[in-house]
Amino acid sequence: MDWSTVATDLQENWHLYALMPFVAAAIGWFTKLVAVEMLFRPLEFKGIPPYLGWQGLVPRYSARMATVAVDLMLARLIDPQEIIDRIDPEELAKHIQEPMLDTVADVVHELMMRHQPGIWELLPDQLRRILIRRIQSDSPRLIAQMMDDLKVNVDLVFDMRSMAIDALMRDKALTVRMIREIAAPEMRFIVRSGLVFGFVLGIVQAVIWAFTHSALIMPLFGAFVGYSTDWLALQMVFRPIEPKRYLSVFRWQGLFHKRRDQVAVDYGGLIANEILTPANIIHAMLTGPQSDRLFSLVEYEVQRVLDQQLGRAKPLVEFAIGPSLEAMKHEVVDTMRARLPDSTRQIEEYTMRALDVHAMVIEKMRLMTNDEYENILRPAFKQDEWKIVAVGAVLGFLIGELQVLLLLH
Repeated sequence: MDWSTVATDLQENWHLYALMPFVAAAIGWFTKLVAVEMLFRPLEFKGIPPYLGWQGLVPRYSARMATVAVDLMLARLIDPQEIIDRIDPEELAKHIQEPMLDTVADVVHELMMRHQPGIWELLPDQLRRILIRRIQSDSPRLIAQMMDDLKVNVDLVFDMRSMAIDALMRDKALTVRMIREIAAPEMRFIVRSGLVFGFVLGIVQAVIWAFTHSALIMPLFGAFVGYSTDWLALQMVFRPIEPKRYLSVFRWQGLFHKRRDQVAVDYGGLIANEILTPANIIHAMLTGPQSDRLFSLVEYEVQRVLDQQLGRAKPLVEFAIGPSLEAMKHEVVDTMRARLPDSTRQIEEYTMRALDVHAMVIEKMRLMTNDEYENILRPAFKQDEWKIVAVGAVLGFLIGELQVLLLLH
């Protein structure tokens, strides 16, 4: 096709040529929007298993991502021993004292009524109160001693890795929310970049169409726009790691690396408020796979305190109460075990302040290498980003084919 023919075609169909860059921009924007949503939605597989359908990449691989994230967290950000060492046993005892005293009073009353109701009811109220107060007086010391024991044996009674992975795997929506919140600016950039990249490529598309009028140009360019803009946007999120100038004019740094300080603040907040919360830590210690070891410590300390309280009177008490004394001691431990979750809710506010996980994560994230830092988010994209790029190409092709139908008919 010669220049005069091209010029005539431009004059007659200028509105179609003017529209091409905008259609390409729309393709770029739409394919990016779909790519981002395909990362996170749907939470569960939709379609006909195993291949005809889709599940968001983040929820689909939440187990792998949780494992990578937690291993990185424990290797570079969080030390379980450091976490426990931040809790002052005496300060903890002060905060748990009130609910613990109520628990002790209830436990003593329940057990005496169950095993020795006659003796307990015959005792004057004042004597019963004295007995309860005497046992209560040892409660703060018991808590402090248990905390000291816990610090020495933290690796035996607390599996932080299992706790954190379980928290993320138990709630796929939490994993999605974490990545979505951390990478919100990057996601917006990916979607908006499609407009710019698509518009520029649309100008090239218009020029080639003017000289060829080939029906293949539109769908092929649509596929190219969808593919290339998806790929380029993903690369620009992570590359280059350090600021770099292009063509001596354009300066760029991977957006995720550029926002490192803000990501540290956001990531620290998510870990502190969603994963390593006092409630999660306490729940893991009381119900986790190593909880039996924790309660072995509790039983040891409770038995020791009870024996100290009985003192020289222990033979007399054993004679009066009989074999049920040992059963009572074990029931004390079982009852304390059942009531500990309710009692420990009173210390969550203090524990949150003492642990200060948020500040710890921010501080240590600044010491991470670039590769370690990138692994906070990169696993969400890396392994299956080709699928997102491929879907972008297919969508671009289909929209390009639609353009051909509109132009030729």
